[in-house]
Amino acid sequence: MGKIAFIFPGQGAQYVGMAREITESSESAARIMDEASEALGFDVRKMIFEGDEETLKITENTQPAIVTASVACAQPLLDASIKPDFTAGLSLGEYAAHVISGSIAFADAVRLVRKRGKFMQEAVPLGEGTMAAILGLSREDVEEICRQASSAGVVEPANFNCPGQISIAGHTAAVNEAIKLAAEKGAKRAVLLNVSAPFHCSLLKPAGEKLQKELESITVNPMQVPVATNVTGKLVASEKDIKDLLVKQVSSSVLWEDCVATLIQNGVDTFVEIGPGKVLSGFVKKIDKTAKVLNVEDNASLAQTLESLKGN
Repeated sequence: MGKIAFIFPGQGAQYVGMAREITESSESAARIMDEASEALGFDVRKMIFEGDEETLKITENTQPAIVTASVACAQPLLDASIKPDFTAGLSLGEYAAHVISGSIAFADAVRLVRKRGKFMQEAVPLGEGTMAAILGLSREDVEEICRQASSAGVVEPANFNCPGQISIAGHTAAVNEAIKLAAEKGAKRAVLLNVSAPFHCSLLKPAGEKLQKELESITVNPMQVPVATNVTGKLVASEKDIKDLLVKQVSSSVLWEDCVATLIQNGVDTFVEIGPGKVLSGFVKKIDKTAKVLNVEDNASLAQTLESLKGN
């Protein structure tokens, strides 16, 4: 029998009203919303369900909102005794993965990611850094382009999402230079992303250092479910490594394609994307066409996923 992985989305997946249906129909999901509000000292449910896009787009709001919505959407599966064999998340989503794994308490995770969002936003003055998506080039090509463009400033691969879809991050001038080089190299597309900071590059190291201090007061528990980490693309070997990996993750490339490959190597054939959107489902399908991909973000997708997993 194949194995199941729960996977969790990252920043950019948010929308007003995410997880509303599931929260209204699941007591466990509603408790997660309440716990988030208690941990953060404001009404998280109101911000997610009744807020506006602009408020939700502020990084220090986005991060706890997505983690809360994702963990809430996982509750009906857990209540139905559907437990993952492995878990993983894209960037921010790795925190939801750790919550489901049992390694980090939910209240600690939402407090951490609120601060993480703030630190990441503050690390680079607005306008000085940006990101771009490069479509249709290999890893090696993108790495070479970044090396060539680095004469204009810092520019590095930020996300290896799936074959032919890589994002880069760094100083605005260097990213623009890399876009030009990518076009010359035959990229299908090379476009700036609408982001507030150059995530997952060395410019974010100051944010990682601040996060490290916050992590000192957090208790990390043994993982009940193995977690694949963005930093190495492998399974986390021990809970002793978790804090260090979360610090490095802020300024390191996100090796999502490698995470998915690792899960497949470990026998996963069913991926359940939990939380807002279906971006990761698309990535998984591009990495392995034969993988079964499900998602849970509202009552319809939940019912379909529960029905589909009955046979597992």
